[in-house]
Amino acid sequence: MNEREKLIVKYASDLKEKCNLNPNMELLAKVTIGCGPSIYNSDSSTLSGSSEAEQKTIRDKFLIKKLGLFPEDNLDQGIQAVIEQYGRSNRHKYRAVFYYLLVLYFGKESVYK
Repeated sequence: MNEREKLIVKYASDLKEKCNLNPNMELLAKVTIGCGPSIYNSDSSTLSGSSEAEQKTIRDKFLIKKLGLFPEDNLDQGIQAVIEQYGRSNRHKYRAVFYYLLVLYFGKESVYK
């Protein structure tokens, strides 16, 4: 099992334990691959839900640029909903898991087909 496969298994476990979700492993793998090399860096593999700068990056770079959403699509509401789902007090929010949850929230699974 290579490093990326190990991370995907870890992310699936996180989704099951912290979000009570049984993930679509194919979609999770595609979202993880889409994160690029950031998943291998301990700093960039996680994100802070309370950071305004981090939320702006998620909004601009992922939701708008990657998923093709628009500012009027209630992006901040979606980010907050995912923060709640993942656990506001959870200090270790994996970027790939967070993005996976956003894809589900906005119904944008087709981006990864």
